[in-house]
Amino acid sequence: MRTNVVLFWVLAVFFLLSAAVYGVWTFFADGNNHPEWVGTVSMALSAILAGFIAFYVGRVHSAQGGELPEDRVDANIDDGDAELGFFSPWSWWPILLAGSAALLFLGLAVGFWICFIALGVGFISLVGWVFEYYRGNFAR
Repeated sequence: MRTNVVLFWVLAVFFLLSAAVYGVWTFFADGNNHPEWVGTVSMALSAILAGFIAFYVGRVHSAQGGELPEDRVDANIDDGDAELGFFSPWSWWPILLAGSAALLFLGLAVGFWICFIALGVGFISLVGWVFEYYRGNFAR
C-alpha cells in the first residue's frame, strides 16, 4: 500500500503540473488571451482525484497497522491469496439471470412490456440461484 500511496501522490503532482503547463500553453498559443478551459479543468480535476485517492489509501494504510504482502520483500505469491468464496461450476442460474438482464435492456430499447417478463424471469432466476443448495442432490 505504501507504493500505491506514493504512486498516487506522484500522479497528483504530475496532473497538477500538466494542468498548469497546458493552461499557460493554450493561453499564449493562438493569441486569444484565454486558456482552453476544458483540458485545463479536466487535468486539474484529475490531480484532485489522484490526491483524494492517495490521501484515502494513506489513511487506510496508517489505520491498518500492518504491512500487506505486496509491501514486504520476503513475501511469497501465496501470502496475498485470499479466499474468494464458493462458486458452483455446474449452476445454470447465472446464465438465466444474465439472460433476464439482457431481456430487461431489450425491453427498455424495444418495448416496455418486455421489461415485465424480464423482471419475472430475473426474480425466479435469483431465487433459484440463492436456494439451489437447499434442494436436490446438493442440499446441505
